[in-house]
Amino acid sequence: MTKTNISLTKICRTHLSAILAVTALGFVSIEHATAQVRSANGVTVLSVDNSVPQLASVDFVRAKPMSLPLNPLSTDATQSLLSALMTTQKPGAPGHVAGVEGNGTTNPTFLGTPEFAEDGVAPQDFGTNKHPFSTARADLNGLNTNRAYPYRAAGKLFFNIGSSTYMCSASLIKRGIVVTAAHCVANFGRSQFYSNWHFIPGYRNGNAPFGTHTVRQVWIKTSYFNGTDSCAVAGVVCTNDVAVLTLNPTTSGAYAGTSTGWLGYGWNGYGFVNTLTQITQIGYPAGLDSAGLMERNDSYGYTNSSQSNNTMIGSNMDGGSSGGPWVVNFGIKPTLTGETNGSAPSPNVVVGVTSWGYTSTAPKEQGASAFTSNNIVSLVNSACSAAPAACL
Repeated sequence: MTKTNISLTKICRTHLSAILAVTALGFVSIEHATAQVRSANGVTVLSVDNSVPQLASVDFVRAKPMSLPLNPLSTDATQSLLSALMTTQKPGAPGHVAGVEGNGTTNPTFLGTPEFAEDGVAPQDFGTNKHPFSTARADLNGLNTNRAYPYRAAGKLFFNIGSSTYMCSASLIKRGIVVTAAHCVANFGRSQFYSNWHFIPGYRNGNAPFGTHTVRQVWIKTSYFNGTDSCAVAGVVCTNDVAVLTLNPTTSGAYAGTSTGWLGYGWNGYGFVNTLTQITQIGYPAGLDSAGLMERNDSYGYTNSSQSNNTMIGSNMDGGSSGGPWVVNFGIKPTLTGETNGSAPSPNVVVGVTSWGYTSTAPKEQGASAFTSNNIVSLVNSACSAAPAACL
């Protein structure tokens, strides 16, 4: 083994040790009295006992941003992009499922103005990797777009790690199915889930315009759960940092997506041409407006074969943005007048979720596990088989 490889191994081992050390915070294990965990066909599901009150134990005001998993490896962005352009990857036939706009009915709740205290989270701006991007508030002057489709299909995800409340970002991809990052629901390689998830679609500065929604089941790939996932950096840059959550219906029997609508989702390179595409990223990063407002980032994305085939974008988002959707063809599709569609024209299709950033703040890049027929399709199919009403 070369000296370089030895050093790299030490870096990765040190980083993995840091990940595993956080178990001292106290995670929900598979022996937890109010949870049942099952694994089959490469998928692991946590079924939550909703007879136990959960709302009181979630601190919506002092929730901490889930730290963005940090990739310690240095990178030559130019070489990585050239390599991506010269690589012809065939993960399988691209596919997608379309989203739905919803009826827009609101059920506003005020959760308290967030008291964000900086928790050691650093921002990611045009960085040394020279990957152009544009990051700005989703809100427009005088218009709270968090109540309008497609923005309202995204939101903030609160959950507990031990007795502390943390937050990630997430989005609806079915009437009652939410997608986020696996690291927002489980501790990589430790066969341990977190607990007490609450999804707030359209969250804005303490306001929950479409109410709060608890979780019935959490689905991740078993390889992520037990630590056998293919990762360029263990627990950080992985193939399957993807999770699907089945929501509980409201007391009226409706699901969150009935009002908000939901985004579509695509796999195996839907919307990509020669490993390139245009990505719109949505999330609630702690370094921008203290995670109180929804933020939007636009950048070209490319597949990086050296980073577990993750998609790479330029971004100014950081902790709290984890799990936020990466969308192709974002927005309201126009009516064609003397024009024709291009290829892969379906609007608002999620092809990944925010997974990680670099340890250094200089590159201003983030990565996402690519959606494939092996992860997003198998997870959604499993969730919909267990709760068909959430997927109608």
